[in-house]
Amino acid sequence: MAELVVKDNALIQASYTLDLAEQRLILLAIIEARNKSQGITQDTLLEIHASSYAKQFNINDKTAYTVVKDASKGLFDRYVTYHDKNPKNGKDRSFHCRWIDKTGIEPDSGIVYIRFTSDVIPLITRLESHFTSYEIDKVANLTSSYAIRLYEILISWREVGKTPKYEINDLRSKLGVEPKQYQRMNNFKARVLELAIDQINEHTDITANYNQHKRGKVITAISFSFKHKKAPEPIAKDNGFIKLSEPQIKLFSNKLAALSELGSLAPIGASTDEYAQVIANELRDTNQQQKYHKYLSKVGYQQKIK
Repeated sequence: MAELVVKDNALIQASYTLDLAEQRLILLAIIEARNKSQGITQDTLLEIHASSYAKQFNINDKTAYTVVKDASKGLFDRYVTYHDKNPKNGKDRSFHCRWIDKTGIEPDSGIVYIRFTSDVIPLITRLESHFTSYEIDKVANLTSSYAIRLYEILISWREVGKTPKYEINDLRSKLGVEPKQYQRMNNFKARVLELAIDQINEHTDITANYNQHKRGKVITAISFSFKHKKAPEPIAKDNGFIKLSEPQIKLFSNKLAALSELGSLAPIGASTDEYAQVIANELRDTNQQQKYHKYLSKVGYQQKIK
């Protein structure tokens, strides 16, 4: 079952700056928060295992702990800015709050602990109609924090397939671009917008583009439009067994084990090679193979089934 990330749209539209590892740590923590059957409070310590980070984002097991440890320390100093209206007079107001107020490590177990602040908890745990949800696999292969942020912004408008116009400074802030970064428009477009769009189009379930809006010759705003990609057809529509040779089984089991979409199915604590062996055995099994049919074409299997 795919792991679901749920964020309040107020948080998705908010302005904050996180690097890639911090973004990914937040996503794993949100999943952990949602999986807490007893709910989450301001006293809840969430556990993020380095092995889960390594498996989800396909990085080396040996370096994953260092990455999550450093990300948790960096996250401790980060804050988010969000906007709402004063219920008494209807006037706009903005707030700054920290993401987490406590972090810790358990080196022997490869575990990082974090505790969300009381302000952030309601934004990530309430399951209401104005929330945006997506599977973490959709962003697992994005290596730009700008791409993750832009993807979140785009799918918050999934019902209409397009966004409103974002003034340049507002968009920079939402994407986490520092004030002194990429101040020239051509640099901002190349290093942020086009990089993010390219990664989203290649690795996620949507295809997006952006439109420039000018006042005279000056670009003052950006809007986006996007559409969902057609879901891949299963390699065998009739649930039939596909006869694979042993070299094919070895090749495709290794490729399937590296797919982020299948990461949640791996045995806990298993390495990629160990997971590949599990998949290889299931590809030989007439009762187990069918669950991989829709992924085989993605990893290069092209033989037609008669």
